[in-house]
Amino acid sequence: MYLVKRLLTLASNHIGTMILACVGIVGAAILNLVTPALLRAFTASLEEPGMLTHKMLFVYAGVLLIAYLVRALCRAISLGVAHIAAWRFVGELTLKLYDKLEQLSLRYFQDKQTGDLMSRLGNDARQFELLIAHSIPDLVSNLLVIIGVCIMLFTINVQLALITMIPVPLIILISWMYSKKVAPMFRINSRVFGELSGVLQDNITGMKEIMAFGCEESEHNKMRHNCHYYSKVNIRANLANAIFTPGIEFMTSIGVLFVLLFGGALVLDGKMGISDIVGFVMYLSLFYTPLAVLARLVEDLQAAAASAQRVFELLDSTPEITERPDAITMTEENTETRGRVSFENVSFYYQPEEPLLDDISFTAEPGEMIALVGPTGVGKTTVISLLERFWDPISGVIKIDGHDIRTLTLRSLRSRISMVLQDTFLFNGTIAENIAYGISAADGSEYATLCKENGSLCVSGVSDSLSNIIRSDPDTDRILSSSVSTLDMDRIVEAAKVAHAHEFIAEMPDGYNTLIGERGVRLSGGQKQRIAIARAVLRGAPILVLDEATSAVDNETEAEIQAGIESLAGDRTVIVIAHRLSTVMRADKIIVLDKGKIVEVGRHDTLLAANGLYAKLCRVQKETQALM
Repeated sequence: MYLVKRLLTLASNHIGTMILACVGIVGAAILNLVTPALLRAFTASLEEPGMLTHKMLFVYAGVLLIAYLVRALCRAISLGVAHIAAWRFVGELTLKLYDKLEQLSLRYFQDKQTGDLMSRLGNDARQFELLIAHSIPDLVSNLLVIIGVCIMLFTINVQLALITMIPVPLIILISWMYSKKVAPMFRINSRVFGELSGVLQDNITGMKEIMAFGCEESEHNKMRHNCHYYSKVNIRANLANAIFTPGIEFMTSIGVLFVLLFGGALVLDGKMGISDIVGFVMYLSLFYTPLAVLARLVEDLQAAAASAQRVFELLDSTPEITERPDAITMTEENTETRGRVSFENVSFYYQPEEPLLDDISFTAEPGEMIALVGPTGVGKTTVISLLERFWDPISGVIKIDGHDIRTLTLRSLRSRISMVLQDTFLFNGTIAENIAYGISAADGSEYATLCKENGSLCVSGVSDSLSNIIRSDPDTDRILSSSVSTLDMDRIVEAAKVAHAHEFIAEMPDGYNTLIGERGVRLSGGQKQRIAIARAVLRGAPILVLDEATSAVDNETEAEIQAGIESLAGDRTVIVIAHRLSTVMRADKIIVLDKGKIVEVGRHDTLLAANGLYAKLCRVQKETQALM
C-alpha cells in the first residue's frame, strides 16, 4: 500500500490517463463474464426442444461477436493507454532522479559507484513501467474477474461454489509466505545488479590503465566473481518462483477436480441442470486462471518493490548544501564590485578528528591575481571547493562582492566563478562544444536544440533570425554535429588563443568541429587542459580559478598560457593553485598554507627574502628540476 500510495503521488500528472486505462480494464473484465453466461443460456436452450431456432442462433452468435469485439477494444485501450502513461512516467521519473542527483552534495557521491547510480536511473526506474503497464492492470483486472466470477458461481449453485473455494485460503496463505520469503531476494538482486554495473563502469572507464598495468587477468577474475554472484542470487529467487507457481497451479487444479466430482454427482441426482454445470465449469476456468496470474504477480510486485525502494532512497536523500528561502540572485545592478573574494576566519574538516583548514582569512581584490601554495594535502583545493559552495565551512564566512555566499542562490554564486580543475573533464562532443560549455548560463548566448525528424532539420530554443540562419545552411550534418552557434565562433577562437589551444585545434582535420570522444580520450593531457582553460576564459565570470591548470603542459606552453591569463587579470580576479611555483611568481599575492593555516603572505621576492616555507619550496623545486 505504501508503494501504491507513493506511486500515485509521483504519477499524479497521469491520473487521467490511468483512469481511462482502468475504464478499459473494467470493461474487459465485465465482458469476460458475458461469454459463460451466453454459453450457459445457449446450452439451456438446447435442453428445451423447440427453444433454439435459426434466428436465435444468429442472435447468440451476434451478441457473442459484439462482446468479443468490445472486449478486444477495451483491452486495446487499457494496454495502449497504460503503456503511454507508464513510459511517460518512467521518463519523468528518470529526469526527477537526475535532478535529485544535481541537488545532492558532494558527500553523497563519496561512497557511491557511478554504475550503481546509473542502475537506479535506468534499470530501477524502468521497473515502474512493468508496474504501471502490466502488474497493476493485471491486478485490477483479475481481482474484478474473481469478484464477478464468485458472484456468478454462488448464483448458479451455492453448495458447489463453497466447495470451489476450498483451495483459496491455502493459496492466499502460500502466496503471503512466498512474498515474505522472496521479497528480500529481489532487493538483493537489485543491489547486486547495481554493484555489478559499478564494476563494469569502473573497468570500462579504466580500460587503458588495466591494459597498461597488465591487470586483465585479475579484473577478469573480479568480473567472474561478480557475474557468478549475480547469477546465483537470481537463480535463487527464480528457483523459489519455480516451486511456487506450479504449486499454485496444482491447487487450482484440485478445485476443478472437486467440481467434477461433486458437480457431476449433483447432475446425476437431478439437482443441477447440464446448462448450469457447463456455465459453472466455464466460470471456474475464469476463476482459477486469475488466481494463478495473481500468484505470478507477486513476483513482479516484489521486483518492482525492490526497485522502488532504491528509487525512493535516492529521492528521499537530503542535500547538505541548500539555498535559503530568501536567497539573493546577484546581478550587475545589485553588485557594487566584480570579483572581490574574502575568507573570514574559515575552518573546515571532512572528519572532526582530521581538521583541514583552521581559521583561514584572506582577501582577493577585483582584478588581482592571488596564488595558493603549500605542500600536498594542506587544503588548497578545499579552499576552492568552499568558494564554489560544494561544501560549507564549519565556521567562518566566505563572501563574494560583500555577500555571504550562503545567502546567494547556488546558480547565481557559481555563475560568477569560472574553474579549471586539476582533474580535467571534457564531454563527448566537439572541441567547440566543450569550449562553449556553460556560457549560455553565464551571458545568455543563443543556442539551438537541433534534431532530425523525418529527415528535416528542427531548431528550437533560439530567436527566429538565428533559426533561419541555421535552417538555411546546406550542410545539415555539420550543423547537427555541434550545438554551437556560428555567431559564437569568434569568441571561442579568441578564448582558445588565450589558452594557447588554437594552434593544435587548427591542425586537426575538422578543426573546432573535431569530436574528442568520451572524457576527451582522443586528446593528450596538455590539450585537454588547454581546452578546459579556454572554456573557463570564454565564460567570462568575474572570478577565474585555476587548480593545477597547467600541470600537464611543457614549460614553454605554460609560459604562453600564463601570459594570456595575466592579460585577463585586470578584468577579473584570478586565483591560482600550483605546485610548479613558476606559475605563481608574478602573482599579486602569494598565500602559503601549511597544516591548515596561513603561514606566509606576500609577493614572490618578499617571500624569498623572508626565507620561510615558500623559499624552501622554491629551493626544493629548483634542485629537483636540476636533477631532471
